[in-house]
Parts: sequence; C-alpha cells; structure tokens
Amino acid sequence: MSKVRASKTRVIFWGVRGSIPTPGPGTVRYGGNTSCVEVRADGEIIVLDAGSGIRLLGQSLQREFGSDPIRLAILISHTHWDHIQGLPFFLPAYSGKNQLKVFGYDGTRTRLGEILAGQMETPFFPVTMAELPGKIEIEELKDMDFRIGRLRIRSKFLNHPGVCAGYRIYTPAGSVVYMPDNEPFEQLDVQLRNRGTENTARQFKSSAEERADLIEFLREADLLIVDAQYTDEEYQRHVGWGHGSVSSVVSLAADADVKRLLLFHHDPNHDDEMVDKIVDKARMQIAQVGKSIAVEAAREGSEVILG
Repeated sequence: MSKVRASKTRVIFWGVRGSIPTPGPGTVRYGGNTSCVEVRADGEIIVLDAGSGIRLLGQSLQREFGSDPIRLAILISHTHWDHIQGLPFFLPAYSGKNQLKVFGYDGTRTRLGEILAGQMETPFFPVTMAELPGKIEIEELKDMDFRIGRLRIRSKFLNHPGVCAGYRIYTPAGSVVYMPDNEPFEQLDVQLRNRGTENTARQFKSSAEERADLIEFLREADLLIVDAQYTDEEYQRHVGWGHGSVSSVVSLAADADVKRLLLFHHDPNHDDEMVDKIVDKARMQIAQVGKSIAVEAAREGSEVILG
C-alpha cells in the first residue's frame, strides 16, 4: 500500500544550490546542497535531479517507509556534477526491496547509464553501480511527452551547454515546472559563440522563436522552479555559461502568466543575505510589470503544497 496520498501535490526541496555544495554559516537559511526536488502526486514519488540534496531525501524516505519497499522515479535534467553527485549516497539504492527508475536524455557523447555508472567506478568511488542491491532501471528518454503512472510529463530542452531538459509535471492539483539550468535567449548568437561548438548539443531556432516556445511550455504553470543564478550585472560576465538572470526570469514568468515563481540554483557565491536581495529585486520587477505572481527563493527543507 503506497504511503503517498493522491489528494494533493507536495513539492519538497532537498537541494537548491547550483554548481557546488556550499555548507557554512552564510547559507544556513536557504541551504547549501545542490539540486534535488521531490514531487509527490497521485500515488507517485518523482525526484527531480540527484544533486547532493538527494542524500537527505534518502534518509527521510528510509525513516518514513521503514521495512516497506520504496518505489520512485528520478528525472535527471542533465549530467553535470551538481545534478548527479548525490546518487551514490542515496540510501534506497542500497536495499534490494526498493525499485528506482532513472529517466533522462542522451548525454551527447556518452549514454546516460554510462555517465551515471562512471562516477561510481574506480578511482572515484568504492562501490560500483552494478553492485548496488536496489533494483535500479535507467531509461534513456526519446519522447518529450511521457507518463509516470497516471501523471503526464512534458519535457523541453533548455539553453544550457550540452543536453539539459526541463520538466513539466501535470498533477490533479496543478502543474509543476522544473527548469534548473537555463539561460535567456535574448543573446543567443553571443551565447553559442562563447559556449563553443563542442558544448552545443542541438540546433537552435532564432532567439525570438526559442523564447516563444519556452513561454508556451510554461504557460499558466501553477509553480515554476527556475534557474535565477545571476544578478543582471553578474550575467553580463557569464554570457554563454547557461544560467539565468533575475530580470530575464521575471520577464519569462510574467509573459507566461505563471502563478508562483521559485528562484532556484542559487550561486555558490551568494549567501543568504544576497539571495534575500535577489528576491526583493524580483518582487519589485513583478510589481512593475503589473503582475501578481508570488515570488520566493527556493529554500532547502521547505515544502509547497498545491491543491
């Protein structure tokens, strides 16, 4: 019998930081673990990314389920370290009674399963993925519209070096969009030039067309979790790095009429006070465009309930 209730959708944040874990007194309120978000809806547990925050999620699931089996799906946005580095420390993978399905897209040069297993090979880790007792199935996605249980999932490739996907989960209580690493399209030609051809995994349309497609993907989402790593000033020094700026994220959310905006993938150099300032700036900009979108920064350990 599943312990996941279908009457509401719960979104729980286990890691909200970008690039590298940042423990310490300056990140106590927002947290220092890298990307990991848990979504519970309609009898399913869906984990978005496996950054260092997934270790805490695994401990919590073990306490909750006890001797009962755990069944869940992990959606990997992309295979940069800060989105997969916690998987070897995920406790449910170490019990044979548990079933874990890992989904993601081709890593361009290396297949998804090889990348995930590779970080656990000698000399990087003492236990290989093949030695984990848990039933782990890795599925490389081909379609951009698929289902996990009764939940419909849409995905979209984002503007980030290599292959990176955002996911929109349609639940009975509303839709959740997870877009952890994405750069605004306004300077697409400059971005691709700065990024280099070896880091460009797909063909892009014009910047206007790409932005219009993204707005359609986000349209009226109940919750948008989105990369807002840089201030506007910082972004000018990081064009092509694949991350968002405050103004671009606010503009995107306003044009798509999302209902709630959670700034995510906090820069490792931003302490709690700096994240507060970014939230204030985003709220001011939302007010200036005449929208009533609720804006917060994603906070490790926090929970959002839809429905």
